[in-house]
Amino acid sequence: MKTSKVGEVMTSEVIGARQETPFKDVAQLLARHHISGLPVVDADDKVLGVISETDLIRRQAAKAERDRGGRFRLPALRRKVRIAAAKARAMTAGQLMSTPAITVHPEQAVADAARVMERHHIERLPVVDEEDRLIGIATRRDLLRVFLRTDEEIRQEIIDEVLTRAMCLPPHTVIVSVHDGTATLEGRLERRSDIPLVVQLTWRVDGVVGVMNSLTFRIDDTRPPEKHPSHRVAHHWLPER
Repeated sequence: MKTSKVGEVMTSEVIGARQETPFKDVAQLLARHHISGLPVVDADDKVLGVISETDLIRRQAAKAERDRGGRFRLPALRRKVRIAAAKARAMTAGQLMSTPAITVHPEQAVADAARVMERHHIERLPVVDEEDRLIGIATRRDLLRVFLRTDEEIRQEIIDEVLTRAMCLPPHTVIVSVHDGTATLEGRLERRSDIPLVVQLTWRVDGVVGVMNSLTFRIDDTRPPEKHPSHRVAHHWLPER
């Protein structure tokens, strides 16, 4: 069963910056190329950090606050204040970037990369090779392409790849319907242990966002076999004559 990889959807031509790139040049790069962020790399193209439009906005906001002489006095905000103060003084990409950089590898599944983005609330992921060198960038839009499949395309792949090829089930054993990326599975399998496997494989199909399991089974092979009491054979001993 084919699962889309990050390397298949990433953008190979990456706009990046070096640590010494001036702040104004970073802003110009974002504006000129209509992008919302970029990676910062060293001389070996290893990713050191990432700069987003949010970093630039925070820098300007922190600078304006500093210029007004504003101070935060709450202890809970002290660390944020120190970071904001450093951003306000940032003159280069190295001083402005957010670290550590969160990266992915090209062989990782698109779904996994999407989860990383969601978990860290980021819009883009630098893609690195085995030596952690930058080879591409994956944005939310890149990953979204995988999930823009029609319900019928998803349904047909579940039937062909999951039910027929992987599970070797006879046709029409399982009835599949897909609505807005949510797959519903109905039917009766021979063994109960096959149900979680079918559900798991269905989840792995690109474009599936949910699985409704209505499968039943004929044989419950997940329960230990019942122990029947042993039948003892009665031996009748006759007295010797």
